[in-house]
Amino acid sequence: MAAAEWPDLSAGTADAIWRLIDMAPLKTWLIVNSRSGSNSEAALVALERSLAEYGMPAEKTIAFPAEELPNRSVLQDADVDRLVVFTGDGTLNAVIEAVAGWSGEVLVLPGGTMNLLSARLHGADTEYDAILERIASGAFRPVRPKMACCPAGRAHAGVLVGPGTAWAEVREAMRDFDVAGLAQGAGEALAETTGGSRVRMVEPAIGHYDGYPLIELTPSHRGMQVDGYRIENAGEFLQQSWALLRRSFRDGPHERLGLLDRLVIENCAGEPVEVLIDGEPATLGTRAEFTVEDCPVDLLATAHGF
Repeated sequence: MAAAEWPDLSAGTADAIWRLIDMAPLKTWLIVNSRSGSNSEAALVALERSLAEYGMPAEKTIAFPAEELPNRSVLQDADVDRLVVFTGDGTLNAVIEAVAGWSGEVLVLPGGTMNLLSARLHGADTEYDAILERIASGAFRPVRPKMACCPAGRAHAGVLVGPGTAWAEVREAMRDFDVAGLAQGAGEALAETTGGSRVRMVEPAIGHYDGYPLIELTPSHRGMQVDGYRIENAGEFLQQSWALLRRSFRDGPHERLGLLDRLVIENCAGEPVEVLIDGEPATLGTRAEFTVEDCPVDLLATAHGF
């Protein structure tokens, strides 16, 4: 082929590649959430432009929670091949549960504050442009990563157990710039963390018998990493509280309790066990079992470590 006959790359390298191999891009829908950390109007416009440039234009954009999340039947009936999700971990959890059993693929992009699931799939602090470039070049594979499961649901990023989960509402007030709510919530969280009933591991019986204000379960292909967070003095309390507000739990004082496929946690006072499942609150019985199982839909991974 003469040089003049090659496709004009000014229209975008990805578009030229599609024309060369005579192949249409996969039918793609996009889900966003205006309350997620990275979902500004300008960011969404830039994302839709990037999707088109990399040969995966979004035929439809769904703005959650104003619009209902699609389920497996809706996606199948519309012949959707790929669902791109640009939200935080909590909304991602809801999306994955809604489409469980779907034969298509979910592309997770970092659209929230912490983006823990995106970090598992693509590497920490990987921007969405880098992820889209990998996808466009074929440097990915579908995976079904392990999740941490309990009677209230399944966590793809992690589960927090214990009275320390009260700090979640304070983080919401910070995100909404709600000064009054922040002051009230911080006081309540302080009282709950220091005076609330602690939780402990009983199967297996590992760690301190008098329990922890917070136990964190982080799923991986090796099982659940279990970390216990204790507050022994005022300095540790301030350190842990600030870490909780930033959702950087491992910045606070903690100890590694195990790497397990199954464990049972109980409330030391026989009260309900409070949990955060990918950042969303739930209440379990006085004793709760946690296990691992595979994700119910294919997620696209572009890095190791899922």
